[in-house]
This record gives sequence, C-alpha cells and structure tokens, in this order.
Amino acid sequence: MNFHEYRALFVAIVGILALLVASPALSRLLVFPKTEFFTEFWILDSNHKAENYPFNVTRTASYSVFLGIGNHLGHTAYYVVEVKLRNQTQSAPNSFNRTSSSLPSLINITAFVADEETWEYPLTFSFDYVYNEALSRVEFSSLKLNDASIDVTGFTTGWDSRSSGFLYNLFFELWIYDAATSSFRYHERSVGLWFNMTTS
Repeated sequence: MNFHEYRALFVAIVGILALLVASPALSRLLVFPKTEFFTEFWILDSNHKAENYPFNVTRTASYSVFLGIGNHLGHTAYYVVEVKLRNQTQSAPNSFNRTSSSLPSLINITAFVADEETWEYPLTFSFDYVYNEALSRVEFSSLKLNDASIDVTGFTTGWDSRSSGFLYNLFFELWIYDAATSSFRYHERSVGLWFNMTTS
C-alpha cells in the first residue's frame, strides 16, 4: 500500500470513530419523525401495581385504585373518561367493532394531557346495596366515587353459577376531543374491574 491508500484508510477509520463517539450527542439534536401515535389507558391497584385489585366487595367498604392515561399522540389531548356500571348481560365496549358500551355514563372525568406526558387519577369507591333473598339478586342503591355519591337505584345483578358470585363490572371508557367535529369520540380504549358483591 502506498501513502495515499493508508491516508484514505486512516481518514475512513477516524470518520467512523468520530460518528460513533458523537452519535449519542447527535441523537439529542436530530428529530426523527414519529411513526406511531397512540394513547395508553390503564388501571392499577392501591400500590400502583397490576396485581391486587379488589374483587370480593363488602357493602359500603372503601376500595382504591389509580386510573392512568399516557399521551403519545404528538400533541396535547383533551380526554373524557366515562364511568359506567354493568352486570354480565349488559352492553360492554366491543374491541372488535371498536364501539363503546351503549350504557349511559354515571359520571365523567376530564383530563388535559400534554404529548409524552402521563396523567394519573386516584379513585376511591364504595357500593351500597342489599341482597334480595326472595329474588336471589343484589340490588344497588348508590355508588360513591371519591366525593361524588351517584344514585344507581335499579341496578341489579343475579347469581352467576359459573363464578359462584353476584358479579358487577365497574368500567371506564376513554373518549377524546376531535377538533374536526368539535365533539368527543370514543377513543377505542377501556379498562375495568369485575367485583363479587358479598352478601354476608
């Protein structure tokens, strides 16, 4: 090899090493276009884990969970969380058809979340209900959600022999503000918890 070939090889090696050393700094300066835009929606137990969710619920006892939203849409988003209740036979959100439940919202929770930020909302709730032995069903009177007391008279659930309990589902649907229509649309995200309403 002559001097010019050594020089070209030396320049190439130094250039590659310089790029490797500078790449962490360059990655902070360069802005790559995002290809995935999405929203996270979750529910965690009282210890901020996805483990010990309440299931066997006692009348008027309080339980706590955390509801969370993570915005990865590329812009600040305005969300509404619709809180709903249902038994095993009532309408649930349908992920296949991408539709919300037809049940009415009991209460709405609003949140503005900046891009790449998360929002978390502590929820403390309790149910007031009675066991109607003659009809073998649980009949609800109220749901307390944080400081709001919601009348749920008329909500009932019967005995589920497969699960050996009186099951009820507290669930949350995520809606997002659509500037094009100046209205909220279902954002195809929902989370929820099933409870067994104890009668003793």
